[in-house]
Amino acid sequence: MDIREIAKLARVSTATVSRVLNSVPTVNPKLAKRVLDAAALRGYVPNTQARALVSGKSRTFGLVVSEITNPFFPQIVETFGNLAVANGYEMLLASTGNDLKRMELAVRRMIERRVDGVAILTFGMEDSLLADLRVRKVPLVGVVVGPTVPGVTNIRIDYRHGIRQAVQHLAALRHQRIAFITGPLRLMSAMARKTAFEESMREIGLYAPPELLVEGDHTVEGGVAALGRLVRLAERPTAILCSNDMTAIGVIREAYELQINVPNQLSVVGFDDIHLAQFITPPLTTVQMSQSELATLAFQALLAARERPAQTRQSNECVLVTSLVLRKSTALVLGAQPIPRPPDFIS
Repeated sequence: MDIREIAKLARVSTATVSRVLNSVPTVNPKLAKRVLDAAALRGYVPNTQARALVSGKSRTFGLVVSEITNPFFPQIVETFGNLAVANGYEMLLASTGNDLKRMELAVRRMIERRVDGVAILTFGMEDSLLADLRVRKVPLVGVVVGPTVPGVTNIRIDYRHGIRQAVQHLAALRHQRIAFITGPLRLMSAMARKTAFEESMREIGLYAPPELLVEGDHTVEGGVAALGRLVRLAERPTAILCSNDMTAIGVIREAYELQINVPNQLSVVGFDDIHLAQFITPPLTTVQMSQSELATLAFQALLAARERPAQTRQSNECVLVTSLVLRKSTALVLGAQPIPRPPDFIS
């Protein structure tokens, strides 16, 4: 069925049918209802690709994530998808498995399907890919760690704020030997978290020797392996800060196997605040990087960029602030006395 048959059934012109099916708001509501009823009665399904060719707008946004099986990303996908539906858009999703070639292929396929913009929320983008997208004038949003990327809406994560809170929290619990399990150090985001940890330690006069800085891979298995290395040290850490929650869950799992009590013998802090973090035993103290806020920033940036002509788009930057969420995986060092609170100021 095509729009001519719908027009005949609804007793309107084909132009009116076209305006209704393209959500033009100026159509008389009664006429619009007749058209929609006729389309529903005949089971009409619009050819979105043909519509995109004519209008230049597909009303589809692409979303690229690193690893859909990682519990960090489902909340991003759900929030982005909900926003798309609420704004009359569709979402085209790709998971790269942390493979840069797959990311490149995914984005190029999205371009072939004439998406109106792409959000790359993978914490690692290739400069060559970004350059190609800018040439094609596709609105683009990405998470950046280094210099601002020209012609792209850059979402910058303030890793330092939350990690600084975590380090100060552990120091207040009298921990001095604090280990840090990083992510894969080939990722700029993992390096940024490691740097934030080292700076926060120096700020309060603490030092993390090289043996307490263990490279992980952001998986549960990586957390298990990292704790295995740390417990073999002559002087073990009393607290571990992890580059993500999956690593922290692995640490807590291995601590259980080794009969190390968390938090009484070992305090553990994660990073991300995935939904699962509050349900493990003990509930995980973690640095929250809001997945829903990240998805919202990305979607709103694409909407704003889509409304501007390509030649007028400029680089923009949004900042996502991280913060510490206290639960029950941290505790005072055994035998230590808590740091007294300063007396309240009395005017």
